Amino acid sequence: MARLREVLKEPNFLFLWLGQIISQFGDKFAMMALVGLVSKKAPGSTYELAKLFMFIIVPVFLIGPIAGVYSDRWSRKWTMVVSDAIRGILVLAIVGYWSIVPTLKPVFPVYVIVFLIFSVTRFFIPAKMAIVPELLTEDKILKGNSLMHTTGMIASALGFGLGGIMVALPSLGVRGGLIIDALTFFLAALLLIPIKSRKRLNVKKESIYEIGRNVSNIIKQSVFDEIKYGIRHIAGQRKMHFVILLLFILASGVGASQVLLIVFIQNSLASITRDLGLLIMFFGTGLFIGAIVYGKLGENLPRIKAILLSFLLGGVFLLQFLVFVNMFANFTLAAIIALFFGAAISPVIISSNTIVHELIPEDAHGKVFSSLEVVMHFAYLIFMFISAILAEIIGSFNILLIVGIVFVIVGVLGVRRQRIA
Repeated sequence: MARLREVLKEPNFLFLWLGQIISQFGDKFAMMALVGLVSKKAPGSTYELAKLFMFIIVPVFLIGPIAGVYSDRWSRKWTMVVSDAIRGILVLAIVGYWSIVPTLKPVFPVYVIVFLIFSVTRFFIPAKMAIVPELLTEDKILKGNSLMHTTGMIASALGFGLGGIMVALPSLGVRGGLIIDALTFFLAALLLIPIKSRKRLNVKKESIYEIGRNVSNIIKQSVFDEIKYGIRHIAGQRKMHFVILLLFILASGVGASQVLLIVFIQNSLASITRDLGLLIMFFGTGLFIGAIVYGKLGENLPRIKAILLSFLLGGVFLLQFLVFVNMFANFTLAAIIALFFGAAISPVIISSNTIVHELIPEDAHGKVFSSLEVVMHFAYLIFMFISAILAEIIGSFNILLIVGIVFVIVGVLGVRRQRIA
């Protein structure tokens, strides 16, 4: 703790830290408010929720590569300040549209605003990740990054939990939750303004015309070329083929189950956002605990085996969650299982990232991670819509059971294959 306090004594980093905590909280608060909004207007509709998440995720493909390039060309501080301010204004735009059109019909303008909010977020994230070395001396950068990551996870969990509770309050509701969310973005922007960088960057100034002219080149160079470069490195590593397959299965399972789980929890526990937000908070806490435990005890466990055991345990806990919550509709029981579920799944991403670091040359890490992100988000989107459509035919509960069983089978068969090998 003493070392972390030394980092927080740096006033510029302190403002960044406070601002990003509030921004992280606001991001997740916004998610709960939007889920509440869609669920309020289309109760139990997995398809409408799938559309919402599509507009949240698509900016990763379309805007992420452009944002990554321009976060290096523009002032990172002002990129973050303007991003938070714009997100606050856009959230208020949803409230304004709702006031003008109380029925929210058509609802498409809301989805367009959601797309814009999360497009702006794609500019905020790389700027936030890149600014730390500008604010701290070299010997404090690792501590600063660690603190940002850890407290960011805590802020996210609290954003889901408190967001779910506050949006569910009759005196506040979804509309009030959106207003509070906008205020968190404005407050975060104000906290970032006093930051002064230790390093002076050569910020490249471009006119709107120049930005528009360069976007197509940026897409070609930063997306297609980098993905091809990353795929070439992946193709040369047999172990990476298996990792990609497992990540594809994981992303497919998450995509197939996320929207259905939201509706399942809402129906089983008879609340729109309160219990949902708290359960996500417990799941996030489990991820955090799992990361700490695996970081300390998992060094001697083979990476692939750790991933497979995570699939096995994750599938078991998902099945337990479905069966017990369906039978007893008890929040305490659901929260305990969600905590263990998060802890069980946590090693998957940690081990996958470590395998990339161990097998792929350092200069190709970014390209490989970009390629993996595209694969995972593609699988997520496809299976999210497939499951939302199939849910109308065979029911959400049955699809969720299938996802849990598939995870268990993948874990069992994979562990057996490792033993034979």
